[in-house]
Amino acid sequence: MTRHKILVVEDDRSLADVVRYNLQQAGYDVLWAFDGQDGLTQAQLHSPDLIVLDLMLPGMDGLEVCRRLRSAAQTKDVLILMLTAKGEESDHLVGFSVGCDDYVVKPYSVKILLERIKALIRRRERQSISIETLSGGGILIDRRKHSVTLEGKPLDLTPSEFRLLETLMRQSGRAFDRSELIDSALGADTLVLERTIDVHIRSLRKKLGASADMIQTVRGIGYRFRDNPNDEGDF
Repeated sequence: MTRHKILVVEDDRSLADVVRYNLQQAGYDVLWAFDGQDGLTQAQLHSPDLIVLDLMLPGMDGLEVCRRLRSAAQTKDVLILMLTAKGEESDHLVGFSVGCDDYVVKPYSVKILLERIKALIRRRERQSISIETLSGGGILIDRRKHSVTLEGKPLDLTPSEFRLLETLMRQSGRAFDRSELIDSALGADTLVLERTIDVHIRSLRKKLGASADMIQTVRGIGYRFRDNPNDEGDF
């Protein structure tokens, strides 16, 4: 069985030791960092499954760390459980708005922390199983095999075209602007012009042939996927 990797970012070293010990006893591989910048570095180097992130950190606080994790292609999907001494609802909303997956308020029971971690990982595993394939309009994306078929016939897509189509189909009907598609499909660190997305879209439509109109242009915004091209669109 794969051992899940947990990164603990906590400046209170005695508390970090307690959390680390209990996570190791529960069967997790544990990494740790004592400030926000080191937490970002460790996340980039080791690609953890989940990050236990303290809100109050020296130098760079947990909210900024969370923002940067979510904006980087390598860490945008990592699970983040935030630790905070603040219990006000507004603080929770701020945390969720920058992308944390759950909150645990200090002081907390280590047993509760472990249960929250288990619940987040179970939820992610269920989601991973459910989104191994995407389908719509005769298109089938198999993420595990990294393959795409149209009406049962394979499509030869470049890696960028594959990620672009996957991004659009994952939220069918939603209009994505070009900058979002650059971040989601090409990576936030990719140095390209927004017009590059238009080039990829033209190539993708060409390969879709008669089904090309499932990728709709949304004037003034960008693009969206419609598995029923007869739905009202803004071309």
